[in-house]
Amino acid sequence: MVFAAWRRHGLSLPLHSPAVGGLVTESPMELSILFVNWNSVNYLRQCLASIYESTQGVEFEIIIVDNASPEGGVETLKQLYPDIRIIQSAENLGFARANNLGFLNSTGSYVLLLNPDTQLIGPAINIMLETIKTLPDAGIVGCKLLNTDLSVQITSIQKFPTILNQALDIEYFQLRWPHCPLWDIGPLFSNDVKLLKVEVITGACMLLRREVFQQVGMFCEDYFMYAEDIDLNYKIKQAGFTNYYDGEATIIHHGGKSSSRQQVGHWSTIMKYRAMGRMFQKTRGRLYSALYRTVIGCVAVGRLALLVLAYALGNVFWEKRTLLFAMEKWGIIFRWAIGWQKLANGER
Repeated sequence: MVFAAWRRHGLSLPLHSPAVGGLVTESPMELSILFVNWNSVNYLRQCLASIYESTQGVEFEIIIVDNASPEGGVETLKQLYPDIRIIQSAENLGFARANNLGFLNSTGSYVLLLNPDTQLIGPAINIMLETIKTLPDAGIVGCKLLNTDLSVQITSIQKFPTILNQALDIEYFQLRWPHCPLWDIGPLFSNDVKLLKVEVITGACMLLRREVFQQVGMFCEDYFMYAEDIDLNYKIKQAGFTNYYDGEATIIHHGGKSSSRQQVGHWSTIMKYRAMGRMFQKTRGRLYSALYRTVIGCVAVGRLALLVLAYALGNVFWEKRTLLFAMEKWGIIFRWAIGWQKLANGER
């Protein structure tokens, strides 16, 4: 099964010997830190520096899967950190497949899935490791994520998506009413919350036991990017584990830099909505997924009407350039909802 996965990814077999549960190297590691890179070398360099500076007393390995980054340069990281391992893919495998590939070539008893555009604040990894070791029922352990300006990133914890909370996925509402049960992000703004059971930990930073990730079948590779982390949270809950938010561990997440670099015509926006529709179909059925698409289409019409009205008022509240960008985005979402917008590969 392991070798079949390697062949599916179009890579040569590793030099290590096969073993039950994955691949082995000369000595087992306590922690494997996995990165998926796509044109994020500068961020990755900062992240690696923060890991080596802030993580003490932990035997860890770092594995980077490069998704055929056009800019290249990932190999230069070996000059600074010769112990890291780099897997060069001949194609862009997407987030799920690339992480699975990195996992198959790792040995850690614990696995940390970390975005390249993150940066540790203090011993965040040590804190999360100590937490997961004390929780036998732990599925995923996550932390508090901060934006570049050090404000709280409201996606650090999430509720499982529904049509209603996706239709009302507006940052203003979430910040204005953080305790609303549709998203329930109030604990992010409290210094008193040290450990909390949550439904969804975002894919920017996820710590798991190796056997848990294996038991649920790793990431579902039906997703190219977006929603695969929610799908993993769902599978882990279905398997009887609990996801935890550790408010004492903090990481900066610069957020979406890789996807923003490759979006053309709001490509990443369509990928997000398409992935959510696929997840709804998988977890709630075709009818629910179709209803989601219909509701998002109605939301897009409402947003477009408001944007047209704002544009007619001129530059009173917003720049017209910003409004035009938003209108283009919601126009594309509407065309996707009614089946007019296709992706580069022809999928709707």
